[in-house]
Amino acid sequence: MVVPGTPTGPCSLLSLASQTPCAHLAGGRIPASRRHPSVLGLGRMEARGVPVPVPALATEPRFAQRLREHLEEEQLLDGHYRLQEVPGGRVALPVVEEKLSQLRLPQEIPCGLVQIQDPVPSRAARRQTPAQKLRDELRRLLGKSWSEELERDVPRAWQQHGDLVLLSEDCFRAALWEKLGLALWETVASALGARRLARRGRVLPDGMRSPSVTLLLGQDGWVEHVDNGIRYTFDVTKCMFSPGNITEKLRVASLPCSGEVLVDLYAGIGYFTLPYLVHAAAAFAHACEWNSHAVEALRRNLALNGVQDRCRIHHGDSRQLELRDVADRVNLGLIPSSEEGWPVACRVLKKGTGGVLHIHHNVETVPSLAPPQTPVLQAKRGSLEGAGSDGEVQHPTEDGGKETLGARIRPEWQRWAEATAARIGGLLVELHGQPWRTSILHIEAVKSYAPHVHHLVLDLECRPMLPT
Repeated sequence: MVVPGTPTGPCSLLSLASQTPCAHLAGGRIPASRRHPSVLGLGRMEARGVPVPVPALATEPRFAQRLREHLEEEQLLDGHYRLQEVPGGRVALPVVEEKLSQLRLPQEIPCGLVQIQDPVPSRAARRQTPAQKLRDELRRLLGKSWSEELERDVPRAWQQHGDLVLLSEDCFRAALWEKLGLALWETVASALGARRLARRGRVLPDGMRSPSVTLLLGQDGWVEHVDNGIRYTFDVTKCMFSPGNITEKLRVASLPCSGEVLVDLYAGIGYFTLPYLVHAAAAFAHACEWNSHAVEALRRNLALNGVQDRCRIHHGDSRQLELRDVADRVNLGLIPSSEEGWPVACRVLKKGTGGVLHIHHNVETVPSLAPPQTPVLQAKRGSLEGAGSDGEVQHPTEDGGKETLGARIRPEWQRWAEATAARIGGLLVELHGQPWRTSILHIEAVKSYAPHVHHLVLDLECRPMLPT
């Protein structure tokens, strides 16, 4: 469609004699009433869900290739869109609107300015990564205000939960972003295929690891996330969700827990409670949590996964838990340390048969010039009785007696595991007045938080020693 009032004769956009923009284009600039909506802050592909026209130069088919070559040479061709046929049998070539004032055309190429009402993305645009698409959308939104500083402020990674994208705290901090207001967040959401946006802040120092999350676009922060077939729903503005723990959740799901009773001292929204119940076949779970927002999400998640009848929620401080002598297995999923929960874990273990503790902790490794050890995947130890006696590392083997890849552990991890086993053994002796045997079954490296700091899980078997 030809823009009303736009001449369509040879080189109608420019005065060829003077090689300066024609007067009807107001000094080479498109009048505000005809500008592409992205320049007005509505985004490029869509504004509030409505396709946005893009500017183009229309010419006869026989001139299309020459016009395209010229626009490419001058870096004026907008490669995000395909060339399209417009009324009158002409071919429209999308152009970068901010550069139209720089346009200089040879006399022999007749063309006219049009608006493509329903632009079709080019193949290159369809192949773009989400991060590239976001950057390009924002560059078009800002036009001449775009800079390298702003580009560094654009996120390259984010979390996505359904139709909500959760941005990191270190993006869109420049003052110019704030001036764009809602147009910025609508553009970001459109580029990332989302309807809602939120941005993380620092975790609040309230003892509950509450997130500081601001909802930027949308009415609420409730989302649903699926891990290993388990459905989790939670409010991103109220509850934490760590995708980095997926390996531990998968491991927990594979544990042989049939018929067992679990106590999860730091249940949250059910990160580990649900894998124990849904996949590991635990008979019953006691889930302890003191954050009321997490408790609400936990209730919903138990119902979503059909295991609400096999779990009792204990809302409050797990250090005040009154349960005793009930657990075959205790999960202590609190970092950087779950040490305050160790006495409670010892109390809830069945005093007649004992059980297994899964103890989470952040362990620091001292930098060394020696070749780094491989993070442990499976490592087993012998027993530690009472306050702990020496044991010998037993590396698991595969077929043919070859050592399993990744079986070696770092010395600091081993020392932490031994010290923890000794401490737990002492607590059990103090609690029951008889010796207990503690055995290191496994040390799992979940992830690293910083150089030389690793989130570990110690599987510690604790059994009462029968009188001889």
